[in-house]
Amino acid sequence: MMAFDFSIVLRFKEALLYGLLTTLNLTLICIVLGCVLGFVIGLARSSNNRILQAVAGFYVEFFRGTPVLVQLFWIFFCLPLVLGTELSNMTSAVIALTLYMGAITGETFRASLRNIGREQFDACVALGLPRLTQITNVVLPQALLRAIPTLLSNCVSLFKESALVSAVGMADLMFVGQNVSNNTARPVEILTAVAVIYFAIAFPLTRAVTRVEQRVLGKLAA
Repeated sequence: MMAFDFSIVLRFKEALLYGLLTTLNLTLICIVLGCVLGFVIGLARSSNNRILQAVAGFYVEFFRGTPVLVQLFWIFFCLPLVLGTELSNMTSAVIALTLYMGAITGETFRASLRNIGREQFDACVALGLPRLTQITNVVLPQALLRAIPTLLSNCVSLFKESALVSAVGMADLMFVGQNVSNNTARPVEILTAVAVIYFAIAFPLTRAVTRVEQRVLGKLAA
């Protein structure tokens, strides 16, 4: 039986920390960009314009209905051929995960927008507020409040999905863990440590989502 030595994890803690920071940085960028894109998609899905509804609906169904890994590979290997230029693995990862995040948050915002009372929009029209002011000052705050619990769940999902970027050679936590385990021939210790790191971040966030959801529902019910 093989003797396990988890002290080897400490020898490569700096490399694993670098990978973790890369993962967190990528996730944060894609969360911000994806939420902005998702809000726009949510507005398009909720509009009275059938063309906007159809385009936004196709976008959502496509990116929710195809594997993220396939999307990532297409953007990394095929998009440069279409554009005639090279894309770094970081750029490809940001594009792929942002598009995926935009699709899932688009549905989140669409649901939250439907829960905003019609009287809110009527009041904006009665006050003569410009369309942009209506969206930024009235619609967006209320949509965010209603969408927060699901948005946080989406963020946790994106954090876990980010491990896929290791497939295109990006030095995230998963990629670093794979390299270290291959070089040391200690996959059990290293990959277990990687799994624990992902869990240590995702689990508290998941529990926080539950508490936030309870508070938000309480405020909306009050």
